[in-house]
Amino acid sequence: MEPIKDHLKENLDLLFVGFNPSIRSGETGHHFANPNNRFWKILHESGLTPRRYSAAEDYKLLDLGYGMTNIVSRPTKAADEITKEEYKEGREELIKKVIELKPKVICFVGKGVYQEYSHKKKLPWGVQEESVVPGTIDFAAPSSSGLVRMKMDEIIQIYAEIPKLLKTLR
Repeated sequence: MEPIKDHLKENLDLLFVGFNPSIRSGETGHHFANPNNRFWKILHESGLTPRRYSAAEDYKLLDLGYGMTNIVSRPTKAADEITKEEYKEGREELIKKVIELKPKVICFVGKGVYQEYSHKKKLPWGVQEESVVPGTIDFAAPSSSGLVRMKMDEIIQIYAEIPKLLKTLR
């Protein structure tokens, strides 16, 4: 199965980074396409998007100044299928993208994604004290997967900090 296309450009306000595409995303070619994934609902309810987008409209987030990529590009059924080598290569590739494209804020969709990127074990939700790439703001958010046991309201509250943060940067 082929990796799905990143949606990237220079100087994004916000870059979303997921673990890797689901099988459904691999089949459709769109980010967060699994019907059990709550990403699109979270974005809208947190105030990040003016309406609820669908996975098929993922590229339209670029119009809002938001981009999308993954730390690992290979689609899998679950994140636990990703190898250490894939994470290592993905981390190096992601750092290159961040240095080149200079997004203002990077939202890691899942604490585990940020742990793989930063090599930090303990970290809070939200803005991180120190970013991996200077000049960007690293933001750790809960995964939008339907497997996450956190209450939806709590997840939305964490994501709702991002529009506030973006306002202070404009």
